[in-house]
Amino acid sequence: MSTAARPAASARPHPWSLGRAMPVRTGEYKWVYLWGLPLRVMHWTAAVAIVALIISGFFIGRPYFVRDFGETWTLTMSRARFVHFLAAAVLVSTALVRLYWLVAGNKFERFEALFPVRGRDLVNLVRMTKFYLFLSREEPHYLGHHPLQQLSYTGIYLIAVVEVLTGFALYAMADPTGPLGWALLLSSKFAGIQGIRWIHHVITWVFIIFIPAHIYLAARADVWEHGGTVSSIVSGGRFVPKDMHFVDE
Repeated sequence: MSTAARPAASARPHPWSLGRAMPVRTGEYKWVYLWGLPLRVMHWTAAVAIVALIISGFFIGRPYFVRDFGETWTLTMSRARFVHFLAAAVLVSTALVRLYWLVAGNKFERFEALFPVRGRDLVNLVRMTKFYLFLSREEPHYLGHHPLQQLSYTGIYLIAVVEVLTGFALYAMADPTGPLGWALLLSSKFAGIQGIRWIHHVITWVFIIFIPAHIYLAARADVWEHGGTVSSIVSGGRFVPKDMHFVDE
């Protein structure tokens, strides 16, 4: 950890600002290393794969910019399917790395830091929810993921599992007896083919909503706490006040 002094500054609002001024912290800061290189690479690789899946998936579902359904359409659709399947394989690979890192990572990357299973995190989950709903000014401070993030990431991971299973099922429709036929059989027990397509499509919209919300909340924390939350997923660490108590320190 390294320390740095931050000069004092006034918290005057911008003359055109519609909200109240952001608090400006002063004093001694320390740099804390949080995210290892494998996790950071996995994060950005998964982000690119998800964007590629969304774009190619919408095209496969409705090839909106192809008017000639001849040879050109066939070639374009083949390329879109290739991109979609390749991105899916990359996403599954990053998930396998994340599963391994739940055991091999540091204390901010392991299982107990990602899922709100500890008593203190369950209590702080309520406190953090009140803070985000502007019902309380008290915020439990975490170096890594706070309980609300833990819960949301757990939820998005579980939703991603369903997305992958339904994707495998749709892929297996071309070869039901192939290596992914089990996914088609399993999914068909809970929903028909159209049901599988519908679930796959709806979950895509869940990711479309989650991505900007994730970026906004990370940027909000960065502006509010001045700690480099956004840049931490690039550099691996962030600055935090030396005199602040953190639950997971």
